[in-house]
Amino acid sequence: MGHSVGTAGPERAPADKKLRPERTNATRQKLFEASMDLIGERGAAGVTMDEIAAAAGVSKGTVYYNFGSKSDLIAQLLRHGVDILKVRLLTEQGDAAADPLVSMEAMIGQAMDFMAEYPSFARLWVSENWRIPSEWQDTFAVLRAELLAVIGSAIDKVAAAYPVDEGIPRGSLETAIFGACFVVGLDRQTYNPERTRDQSVAAIMAIMRGYVVK
Repeated sequence: MGHSVGTAGPERAPADKKLRPERTNATRQKLFEASMDLIGERGAAGVTMDEIAAAAGVSKGTVYYNFGSKSDLIAQLLRHGVDILKVRLLTEQGDAAADPLVSMEAMIGQAMDFMAEYPSFARLWVSENWRIPSEWQDTFAVLRAELLAVIGSAIDKVAAAYPVDEGIPRGSLETAIFGACFVVGLDRQTYNPERTRDQSVAAIMAIMRGYVVK
């Protein structure tokens, strides 16, 4: 992770010089953080590969060699952001003995922390995910399905432990929680910074608590 990043351009670097996985991961994290800052300022269309490379402290050749184009770079950075979020969400589902509602609350808390840490990722997701057509429509479809599956797994555990309202369609329930995490997280960052993390989590958990039959 701490290794220096190679600077050879795409026209000079042989295949065996390609960044090792740990270097690629370190480079991707630098590019992710730098690009999210720039995209937050000007939007995806207004940011160049040169600017992202400079902000990340890596060479332009490294960026082009490993990601090819700006469209490919942003697609892979969307993947990188979702992978970070998924790991955080899944850490809260590991304890089989835990109350699944408590685990769900902790999972939503992780989502709020992610939105606070990477608000520009959330803005990019919300602004581009529902744009039709979007340059990254296929990427969003795959990543959205993965996140909904994580949420669905947590809901399954709630439904196995509590009586639930079977009249609530499951696809819509997952989507309600998924969308609420992004929108409530962004709303807190943009319009209501005085709202606490726990208040935001409680608002989203109201959806889940309404699913459980008293």
